[in-house]
Amino acid sequence: MHQHDASTEVLTQAIVDYAVDRVSMEPPLDGPRTPDELAAEAGRTITEEGLGGLEALRVFGEVLAPACISVDHPRFLSFVPAAPTEASILFDLVVGASSIYAGSWMEGGGAVFAENEALRYIADLAGMSQAAGGVFVSGGTAGNLSALIAARHRWRTRAGGRLDRTRGLIISSKGAHSSIAAACRAMDADEVSVTSDEEGRLHVENLRDALAALSAEDRDRVFAVVATCGTTNAGVIDDLDAAADAAVELGVWFHVDGAYGGAGLAAPSVRARYHGIERCDSFIVDPHKWLFAPFDCCALVYADPLAARAAHRQHAEYLDVLHADDEHDEQWNPSDFAHHLSRRARGLPFWFSLATYGTAAYRDAVEQTLTVTRAAAQLVREAAQLELIMEPELSVVLFRRVGWTPAQYQAWSDRLLAEGTAFVVPTAWAGETVLRICVVNPRTTVDDIRLILDSLA
Repeated sequence: MHQHDASTEVLTQAIVDYAVDRVSMEPPLDGPRTPDELAAEAGRTITEEGLGGLEALRVFGEVLAPACISVDHPRFLSFVPAAPTEASILFDLVVGASSIYAGSWMEGGGAVFAENEALRYIADLAGMSQAAGGVFVSGGTAGNLSALIAARHRWRTRAGGRLDRTRGLIISSKGAHSSIAAACRAMDADEVSVTSDEEGRLHVENLRDALAALSAEDRDRVFAVVATCGTTNAGVIDDLDAAADAAVELGVWFHVDGAYGGAGLAAPSVRARYHGIERCDSFIVDPHKWLFAPFDCCALVYADPLAARAAHRQHAEYLDVLHADDEHDEQWNPSDFAHHLSRRARGLPFWFSLATYGTAAYRDAVEQTLTVTRAAAQLVREAAQLELIMEPELSVVLFRRVGWTPAQYQAWSDRLLAEGTAFVVPTAWAGETVLRICVVNPRTTVDDIRLILDSLA
């Protein structure tokens, strides 16, 4: 099983051929199958004798892969799609083949150096200082949780033990991603959700009212203010300066969730909308969303990485060799900056893509998606049967089909997927079922959007 022989050579070539074909083809949309259907077609895949590599690859390619919707299809416009570059996908194979443990500098220094170069690119986009740094984690949920753990640790440390048994409190917007509430549940903390404006962004007056309504006891419990740059449902950016001001007033951590929308920092046409992000204590963005990396990859950047390390570093007899001299510790151990220990070098495919194509190509690709988004909004405005709910701020378009019921939206969505045309699912806005498209794939064209909108006639 661990020997390289002639059969391994054959399997290697078959897998490489499969991967190259998948990268170079126009991705199929495909669609879900039931467990019974998959069981009938795939049969038993785990057996005592094994299927053999070629047969296992056949089962995957012919049965299992077509039961997965391709998120890189140019008409996959639901949720937040993905559009990894060819270089990033191919290098993901290299990362897997290299067997790199990327939790410590001692074991993975070269990989960590490259990941830190990619993190520097993101920190520079956000206008953070040269001291900023962090780590790549699995996704926005893990990034938000890790950042808030660091925020709570600093809050308690500064209190000198007085708040060690106090249940913490964060302030966020009602437009915040569900992972913020999930982080609060995981941390046994409370959340004050500030009422958003009519477009779903944190509103400065509502934030001031929320702060004024806090009791002295609750003000003492606040350990972080969380803002969002690019809400998932509407793609709008909170008033980041107002959120930063609130954090300063309370003397607490300011975290910005840019899992989806943070990539817009690369686009000059919208960069000014992020004013205030440079004041954050931590910031996340998922390159596997709008920065063209494969799953899974979230960049978590801290303004003061040492504050994060104080919260997250794990201590055990077998780990002490990694940080024997804390006072003069210059090694960068990624396991010190999030709630993990073991980790793959998940930032390397993103780094390789940046190194391959250059940052100007990234700027142009993000701008291309914004251009298509604006054209999509114009097409909606021109269609008599459609209504634009709000002007897109980033790459999300919210709109309604006049007169439709929730059942009609769902039937239309199901039909488009079954036909292999597109994947667009309904969402909810102000209690109403509406439609939402999210454009993050530079291969998505205005003609793709027109095809979808014409089917709503």
